[in-house]
Amino acid sequence: MENVEMPHTGHERHLCLLANLGYQARYTEAYNTLVRDGKFVCKGCGRVAADKDNLCSPEELFKKSS
Repeated sequence: MENVEMPHTGHERHLCLLANLGYQARYTEAYNTLVRDGKFVCKGCGRVAADKDNLCSPEELFKKSS
């Protein structure tokens, strides 16, 4: 199998790649775990995840006001 170069470190854990590979259809419960109680949104694709490490360009979904 050919080695595929990722655009940045950690991309193999990002929801955009996982969704493009059909991960959510084949591993629905595992995917649900990644998005359940989402706290971060990707500024690039708009996907929401519980952990910022699963997004390419994460931003806090609900920022605390000062």
